[in-house]
Amino acid sequence: MSHPVTDLCDAHSDKIQVAEPMFADFGGEMAFSGRIHTLKCFEDNSFVRSELEQPGEGRVLVVDGGGSMRCALLGGNLAKLAEDNHWAGVVVYGCVRDVEEIEACAVGVKALAAHPLKSRKQNIGELGLSVRFAGVEFREGDYLYADADGMITATQALEL
Repeated sequence: MSHPVTDLCDAHSDKIQVAEPMFADFGGEMAFSGRIHTLKCFEDNSFVRSELEQPGEGRVLVVDGGGSMRCALLGGNLAKLAEDNHWAGVVVYGCVRDVEEIEACAVGVKALAAHPLKSRKQNIGELGLSVRFAGVEFREGDYLYADADGMITATQALEL
């Protein structure tokens, strides 16, 4: 990532959305950015796997898991897939597991919490939708910037 989120906020306050501070950092990369690819699923991570198996091309997978605190949608194996397939990061509006394995991956991961239970596998999910959580509308193709200070989105790439 080229610039701190705080500096981008200062320079572009009229062009950004700022996510509410509800996410914890789990990945090996604290700062990450990229074009948004959206996925909506609830307690089923089948689509998370299938998307992370694809070339990430520096994008950020934004997973609207409905804020469920009953199981994890991303674990160590999927974080490794994200790293290997060149995803910049994964934002999960839900939980992750295998925290130590995720920390070892060179990918950004933000989620609500850790939970040890794996999700169902029923191949249920929707791709490319605008999803809304944390006070932000995450739109397919927009840009996401994240670091230790928080997360913002913009409709176009931001520079200082």
